[in-house]
Amino acid sequence: MNTLKLRALLEQFFLEDIGNGDITAQHLFARNKQGNMQLTAKAPGVFCGEEIIQHGFTLLNSMMQINIQHNNGDRLVTGDEIAVITGPMVDLLQAERVILNLIQRMSGIATVTSQAVKLVQGTNTKICDTRKTTPGLRMLEKHAVRCGGGYNHRYGLYDTVMLKDNHILFAKSITNAVETLRAQLGHTVKIEIEVETEEQLREAIANKVDIIMFDNCSPTTITSWINQVPSSIITEASGGIELSQIPAYAASGVDYISLGYLTHSAPSLDISATVHI
Repeated sequence: MNTLKLRALLEQFFLEDIGNGDITAQHLFARNKQGNMQLTAKAPGVFCGEEIIQHGFTLLNSMMQINIQHNNGDRLVTGDEIAVITGPMVDLLQAERVILNLIQRMSGIATVTSQAVKLVQGTNTKICDTRKTTPGLRMLEKHAVRCGGGYNHRYGLYDTVMLKDNHILFAKSITNAVETLRAQLGHTVKIEIEVETEEQLREAIANKVDIIMFDNCSPTTITSWINQVPSSIITEASGGIELSQIPAYAASGVDYISLGYLTHSAPSLDISATVHI
């Protein structure tokens, strides 16, 4: 994870929540009053967020003492102590909500991802995410997918070409689109194309694209088409795939299953913060 970007995000999040200061804590506690905050799992799941704890608390007070007892990717059971942080009460309480919101969100994503990964065990298929992330949280949410055992798809519009139906419609054909792009892009940029028909599949193969995504295709359809794809081309299934459908898609032989669900619908993991003076 990019630490500089993380600290900049945390600073922005703290400014939104703290503003000019926590008027409750600042008027109840002396500035040097020390305490301990215990972060505890209230439900089973996969933990993600140790960087948030480490950098979040120390961003507000560099003298915070942090004892992290579970690392990213660790499986939690209800009651597990995740971390204990010691420092001024005012700073502990000012940091609490932002840090809880983030690690609950990230742990929820890691937990759902681990469930999806378990469903493809014994196959060669991998689980990956999409760009359907919360604006401003993409780096953190994609990090959570990796902590859950999944893989990352492209980070943005800038790092991989993905030809969709509107692009192809404008270019008049897959061939025209691919040739136009290859004439302008460097050799390190991969080209992925979404296909919905067997005709599109054959044209994509003929143009030797890097990745073929079977978009909104059933497992049965993919199974009947996939043998046409040479091993040099990566295959992917995508389009509203639910957890219950993952085994069938994995059985079709695709290399990757991309799931928007991992980041747009994963429930947060219940984690509590308890302070002791």
